[in-house]
Amino acid sequence: MLSEIDKGSFRLIKRSRSRKSELLPGLSSPIREKYPDGATLTIAEILEYTVSKSDNAGCDALLRLLGGPQAVENYFVKNKFKDIAIKINEEVMQGNWDLQFQNWTTPKAADKVLEAFYSNKKGLLSQKSYAFLWKVMRETETGANRLKGQLPDGTVVAHKTGWSGTNKTTGITAAVNDIGVVFLPDGKHFFISVFVTDSRENAETNEKIIADIAKAAWDHFSAQRVAGSR
Repeated sequence: MLSEIDKGSFRLIKRSRSRKSELLPGLSSPIREKYPDGATLTIAEILEYTVSKSDNAGCDALLRLLGGPQAVENYFVKNKFKDIAIKINEEVMQGNWDLQFQNWTTPKAADKVLEAFYSNKKGLLSQKSYAFLWKVMRETETGANRLKGQLPDGTVVAHKTGWSGTNKTTGITAAVNDIGVVFLPDGKHFFISVFVTDSRENAETNEKIIADIAKAAWDHFSAQRVAGSR
């Protein structure tokens, strides 16, 4: 969406209507909770809900504006990103458990996306869009016990979470994810993407797995920082 805004196709202040019928009860949606009868929001607001609050209805609203999931996948292909498939929207995924696996990526590919957009060496975003993206990533409210769970208080983490829900029949949680940029006290940073897949553990355990890995990465890079200062 931000790339299309940079092209002039949309503006952050453009208002878009989400009808009550589009705020489906099966989707996790702070927008629906606040505006049960529908809402007219700016694209900036929808992006904030989608990224910072992990709003599934907001995600689908953005996909409709862009022309559907394939348009987003085409963007990644055009920019030479590999191992990313975006075939269906949140509504379809929530309606059929097995279909969600059509959307996939790998931790390595997710890290490459984070690095590309954070470095912005290829000019993927304008300065304004770049600042907006990393602002809303830093403001993420979901997943407090994931990447940030065991890091020192006050650590800045710009991240995006994901969750599949748990299959009521099998008890399997297909995905508990968190990807982001973690900032060290000296201003340096590292990229990290952790995907817990097909888990039979409870939510607390799944999130602790992510937190444990993030803490191990923090300890590793912090030790490098200390060694380098000697």
